[in-house]
Amino acid sequence: MKFELLDVVRATADVPAFGVKAGDLGTVVEVYADGDYEVEFCNEQGETLALFALPGEALRPAHSVKQAA
Repeated sequence: MKFELLDVVRATADVPAFGVKAGDLGTVVEVYADGDYEVEFCNEQGETLALFALPGEALRPAHSVKQAA
């Protein structure tokens, strides 16, 4: 899946090194040519909790509904 600048996304897995858990919301703040995305994760007060690059397969749209297997 491809994302654009300022898309709201969810992490698909925990990233313990940054304190991000699967399902946490983030905003795409940079799109890299190699298919990675710089994502900013914030708390409810708008304070940045983490800012790091993730591959597209580690993200899903915030509005998507997980399909049952």
